[in-house]
Amino acid sequence: MICRNMLFTVKSSVANIYKKNNKKSEIVTQILLGEKFITQSKFGKFYRGYRAYDKYKGFIETKNLYLDKIKKTHKIISKDCNLYTKPNIRYKTNKKIFFNSRISILNNTKNFIQTNVGWILKKNAKPVNFKTKHFLDNIKLYLNTKYLWGGNSPKGLDCSALVQELLKFNNIYCPRDSKDQKKFFKKEIIIKKIKKGDLLFWKGHVAIALNKKKLVHAFGPRKKVVIMGIKETIKKIYSKSKLPLLCIKRIKKL
Repeated sequence: MICRNMLFTVKSSVANIYKKNNKKSEIVTQILLGEKFITQSKFGKFYRGYRAYDKYKGFIETKNLYLDKIKKTHKIISKDCNLYTKPNIRYKTNKKIFFNSRISILNNTKNFIQTNVGWILKKNAKPVNFKTKHFLDNIKLYLNTKYLWGGNSPKGLDCSALVQELLKFNNIYCPRDSKDQKKFFKKEIIIKKIKKGDLLFWKGHVAIALNKKKLVHAFGPRKKVVIMGIKETIKKIYSKSKLPLLCIKRIKKL
């Protein structure tokens, strides 16, 4: 099978992308239902390639991908939503799909949408070009989500994935890792002028300002997504890891 530069679609609710072609390898990121993965080569039960959105490289199990020509027109706007085998709440399955997943609509009723993976309640989806007023409007969906290195879903994620997924929902491109986010967003500001949506960077860590006094981040020491004071966080990270705040960047397109 020739698999170089083949565009596959993710069919699992969330799939791991590994550093090596081994499930015991480090998870470098994850990819959600309906997103695209470009394959370069095949290693047994794994494809080597990269996520189409940000060209993030790694290995993914072949069972998570399929060839699909149906355009994904909608995205999931809730933290998670149940799948149903029929458009009736009595036919709920034990499967869920997550915020920011991409779906195609095959059929619909008054309250339900038939997607390529099953029926969902219509209230859980919006067209892919839908945006909230501010990208942080969706932060409530992630509060108290567990910290997971390499995670990209409401089941678990890390600091830079939190930033990426929130911006991705509002159709604002963002790299995956904090070091690349720091380089990508150019406008640097001083802490006295910080405002909602600004990104605070440390070595290996990023947080998002909620206002002049508070921030939100997926914080490893707390093992979840939490709201903390800005001054408190700067002091805590320095006292624990001796890491100073490197810079604050502003996202121009909001």
